[in-house]
Amino acid sequence: MIYVKDAKSDYKWNEVSLGGNILEPGTSLEVNTGDWRIFIPKFFKEECIQCMLCFPVCADSAIPVNSAGQREDFDFKHCKGCGVCYKVCPKIDKAITWEEEVK
Repeated sequence: MIYVKDAKSDYKWNEVSLGGNILEPGTSLEVNTGDWRIFIPKFFKEECIQCMLCFPVCADSAIPVNSAGQREDFDFKHCKGCGVCYKVCPKIDKAITWEEEVK
């Protein structure tokens, strides 16, 4: 098995796993996937009702939760800008807004 931390960009076709599958669990935390996004969520803590509907739907652990069990601002190193958190937020346009990211 090839581990993500050991990956390189010049593998030959017969050196990668079948189908290009990543067989090692938990690899998204080791990769900066946040630079892929086009849209970016904005979090307004004072408007958040802490319903925690956004946390379990985040595919990349980009919504951190503090020791008191409350969500914090996004981890933009991992947020892909998929918009699922925005869709499930019951206080849409208040706790989470959505806009095009300017890079």
